[in-house]
Amino acid sequence: MNFRVITIDGPAGAGKTTVSKRLAAALGCVYVDTGALYRGVAYEVDRRKIDWKDETAMAAFLSDLDLSFIMEGEDLVLTSSGKDITPFIRTPEITMLASATSALPAVRQALLGIQKNIAATRDAVFEGRDMGTAVFPDARFKFFLFADLSVRAQRRYDEMDASRKELKNVQAEMEKRDENDSSRKTNPLKPAPDAISIDSTYLTIDQVVAKILSEIKAS
Repeated sequence: MNFRVITIDGPAGAGKTTVSKRLAAALGCVYVDTGALYRGVAYEVDRRKIDWKDETAMAAFLSDLDLSFIMEGEDLVLTSSGKDITPFIRTPEITMLASATSALPAVRQALLGIQKNIAATRDAVFEGRDMGTAVFPDARFKFFLFADLSVRAQRRYDEMDASRKELKNVQAEMEKRDENDSSRKTNPLKPAPDAISIDSTYLTIDQVVAKILSEIKAS
């Protein structure tokens, strides 16, 4: 049976998460935050004190890793060995570690099966950085969201505890992550050749969602 897969890729702060959630709700699909999987890997690497640059240590770690999504109402919750780790994967430290470890081919291969299994059983909106290029290259609907760096940094800063960060540091970290994601050898961040690119710099979330829905309905 063929299920509908919609991919939304793009850099941090482009609006992918909110857009993907609203789009999934509008279409009656499941929303899947694939970035959470990579954050889950980073969290466990940090928690277990794994040397992520050691291929042997990482191979052993990944073979024992048990990440999974479970449904709680309309939300997907990330678990590790059955324990909900969702509250612990959004810190700046885990974000940067996830950017580094996600470049490892072994990590990307280990998480591929989880994403494929979800797509094989339900309609879903997949948010990530290589959903349309590497994970679901045959998806019918592919979108790539982007925005000016300064705007993306401001958006991320507004979501954070202002006492913890300065805007210039948020922008510097985001720029570094952009560089990491775009320059990695394995599945770098870039639009799929057949993806529809949307500049969200001056658009509201509702306008972006409306544009995507219009593209889907017109196809």
